[in-house]
Amino acid sequence: MCPRNVERDQRVRDERIQLILDSAITVISTKGFGSTSISDIAKAAGISIGTMYHYFRSKDEIFAEVLKRGQLDYGKRVLELAEEQGTPALIKLQDFAAGWLANPINWAYTIMLQTARTTDTVPLEIRQAVTDRFTANLQPLARIMEDGQQEGTIVQGDPLKLAFYLVSMIQGLTLQQAPGFEIPISIEVDRLIGLFQA
Repeated sequence: MCPRNVERDQRVRDERIQLILDSAITVISTKGFGSTSISDIAKAAGISIGTMYHYFRSKDEIFAEVLKRGQLDYGKRVLELAEEQGTPALIKLQDFAAGWLANPINWAYTIMLQTARTTDTVPLEIRQAVTDRFTANLQPLARIMEDGQQEGTIVQGDPLKLAFYLVSMIQGLTLQQAPGFEIPISIEVDRLIGLFQA
């Protein structure tokens, strides 16, 4: 097989995997983990169940991969934000919150995170991995909080707790943005971040 075909095949495979994962986010967040079958995800992706099994062995594997990719991408973004030089902490926090709240799929992703951590039908290893990644992803945000405390712009207190409070508030607001059931109140990011301002 010539290299071009190998590259094309890999690109098609990657696109198909992403289609499956994107479909899984919507289906699982609206039907619930326990009520979703692998055939529901295949139908939403517009592929056969047989094709689905070429990429994933089970619904659990799809669920775990959606969460892993999402949490790793999120962690990378927060780390990049924490490492930005010359940007005040309050601006970093506003960018973080605005970016999360502006993403139209994050309501579904937030539901999946909560489902993973609180549902008995989710395998224990997935629940633990999600919790571990969530906790690790608080660290860069805590660093931003600590930088802000040193700048005199963020309230005093344990930076990790402040990061946890902020993420929890943002997740709560995100859940209010479920399509068709949005709470008709605009979210003012500067007001939200103002709660942490010194």
